[in-house]
Amino acid sequence: MSITIWNSTHRFRSLCRLQRIRGQMMTSQAGAEILVEKVGNAGVITLNRPKALNALNMNMIRLMYPQLKKWETDKETDIVIVKGAGGKAFCAGGDIIAVTEAGKIGDALAKNFFREEYILNNTIGTYQKPYVALIDGITMGGGVGLSVHGRFRVATEKTLFAMPETAIGLFPDVGGGYFLPRLQGQLGLFLALTGFRLKGRDVQRAGVASHFVESQKIAALEKELVDLKTPSIEDVSRVLDSYQKRSSLDAEKPFVLEQHIDLIDKLFQSNSVEGIVHNLKTDGSPFAQKQAETLAKMSPTSLKITFKQLQAGGAMSLQEVLVMEYRLSQACMVKGSDFYEGVRAVLVDKDHSPKWSPSTLKEVSEQSVEDCFSSLGDRDLKL
Repeated sequence: MSITIWNSTHRFRSLCRLQRIRGQMMTSQAGAEILVEKVGNAGVITLNRPKALNALNMNMIRLMYPQLKKWETDKETDIVIVKGAGGKAFCAGGDIIAVTEAGKIGDALAKNFFREEYILNNTIGTYQKPYVALIDGITMGGGVGLSVHGRFRVATEKTLFAMPETAIGLFPDVGGGYFLPRLQGQLGLFLALTGFRLKGRDVQRAGVASHFVESQKIAALEKELVDLKTPSIEDVSRVLDSYQKRSSLDAEKPFVLEQHIDLIDKLFQSNSVEGIVHNLKTDGSPFAQKQAETLAKMSPTSLKITFKQLQAGGAMSLQEVLVMEYRLSQACMVKGSDFYEGVRAVLVDKDHSPKWSPSTLKEVSEQSVEDCFSSLGDRDLKL
C-alpha cells in the first residue's frame, strides 16, 4: 500500500470516529450531560455522563462556562456546588479520544477544546462566590481542573486522584503547572512525573482537597450548604470544618507517602529528569526502584516538558500558567507526537505498549522541549 493511500485511509478512519463521537453527543438530550439546578440561593451543577465516568467533553464545557458566569453576577445566587452523577466518579478526565481524533484530521476541536477548557479553569480559579466541588469518586485530569482551583474541594473515602498524563504523552495540564509546584516539598513534581494515585483522606492530606468528609455525609452536607443564607467564605468553611471533624474514617491511618516524603524531597530535587532518574537508581531502595521503573514507562518527551512546566509554574500566576499550558497543548497536537501514540496504547487499543519517539530521555533535545513553550502569537490563549 502506498503512503498516500495509507494516509488517506487513516484520515478517513479518524474522521469516521470523530463523527461517531459527535453523533453520540448530538443524540443525547440537549443539556443532559450537565444538570443545572437552582436550590434556594445555591446553584448546583451535576456532571451527568456516569457511563463515561463523567468525562468532560466540549458540550459540557460550553454548558458549564456560561452558567458559572451567569451565577457569578446573579444577586440571587450565593454559592455554587459542583458534583458528579453515578456514584463512581466526579470527573475521570477530559474526552481526549475525541481530541486526538480531531487532531489527526486538522479539525478545530483540537484547538478549541483546550482553549475553552482552560478558560473554564480560570473562571473557577477566580470565582467571586463560594465554589464547592464535591469530589466523591474518581477525579483525574480534566476533573481536577474543575475542582482544584475552586475555593473548596471536598474529598471522601471514594475519591481517587491522579494526574496520569505522562503515561499518554501529554503533561499535567488544566493548571497543573500552578497547583502541583505549590504542594509540600517535591510532592507535586513526584505526582506529576509518576502519575501516582492518591485515595480518600490522603487527597486532603496532600493539599489537593481542602476537606475530607465521609461519603455517607455528603448529602446532608450539601443540604446544609444550600440552606445557608447569603453565606460568606467563612460561613461555608465553618460548615465544611464541622463535617470534617465528624468524619473519623481512616483518621488513624498515616498518609500513604508519609514514610517516603523525605526521600521524595531528596530524590526529586534535581536540575533535570535525568538527574532524578540517576538519584532513584543510585538510592536503590525498593521505593526508589519502583519509581525509576514507573518513569521508564512514561513518554520521555512528556517527562521533560512536565519538569520544565512545573519549574516555571511555581513562579507564575494561574493565568500565566494556563497561557503556557495552552502552548504546550498545541505542541502535543503536532502530527507524530507522543500524545497520539499514548492515547492509542492506553485508551484505544489498550495494549499498554506505547512506542515513544524519541524513546529515551537522552534523545529528547533541550531545544525541542524549549520549542514547545514558544509563543503562538495571535493564537495564544487570551484570558
